Amino acid sequence: MRQFLLHGLLLLAGVFSAALGLKGFLLPNEFIDGGVTGIALIINQLTGVSLSLLILLLNIPFVILGYYHLGRKFALKTLLTLLALAGALLLVSVPPLTQDRLLIAVFGGFFLGVGVGLAMRGGGVLDGTEILAVYLSRRMPASIGDIVLIINVLIFGVAAWLLSVETALYSILTYLSAAKTVDFILVGIEEYTGLTVMSFHSTEIRQMITDKLRRGATVYECTQGFGSHGHQHLKMEAVFTIITRLEVVNVTDEIYKIDPQAFIYTQSISDMKGGLIKKRALH
Repeated sequence: MRQFLLHGLLLLAGVFSAALGLKGFLLPNEFIDGGVTGIALIINQLTGVSLSLLILLLNIPFVILGYYHLGRKFALKTLLTLLALAGALLLVSVPPLTQDRLLIAVFGGFFLGVGVGLAMRGGGVLDGTEILAVYLSRRMPASIGDIVLIINVLIFGVAAWLLSVETALYSILTYLSAAKTVDFILVGIEEYTGLTVMSFHSTEIRQMITDKLRRGATVYECTQGFGSHGHQHLKMEAVFTIITRLEVVNVTDEIYKIDPQAFIYTQSISDMKGGLIKKRALH
């Protein structure tokens, strides 16, 4: 029940943040964003059709797509979130907050990005582009990010043709601001990094991570396939831990003090549940 309420609050906060970005910044100044929201804003400016109606209608096909490929729970959350956003755009009155075009682009994108990020945290989405990208990425040799980028390039190209080049350029700035904000909301200020160490001194490295840095660690066995001396078939252990990006340099320095020949690679961690992530307490 607590998780259900938390997700509901996140979705509701996301809806009002997105509505603030749209009604307080983008709509009064005829700016657009990427994705389905951008398409709805273009049609709204050209035809005068209600934005709330357009956002709802244009996203319905993607909600259906999400139902079949991402599950009923996800589709239901997304539908309720879109209905709430449509209602907020229709009923909530927000005066234009600034006339400065740069501030409109940056902060309109910021509040829209906060809304999208909070909605994702709550288990839904405010824009069907991501659902389409997930679907296409399973059938095309392209990543989700590549597909979203291609879709938005097409949208901004149409905006430059139908509206104006200047509007399209400011709208690209809006999109970049929103995208960066979404990343911040999803990843957080502590951007975690997964660090894997391949070394014949794995025991000492694991003890350094757990005893000195007080972090959790996972050890798994592996076989070296190719090294500095050519083809090899040597058993070794790999140590995996999760740290914040600010700790990467310090941890790698400590590892190289133990084994200057250690092989280390890092990877971004977007989300995680459970396990020992924070520093454990000293006893």
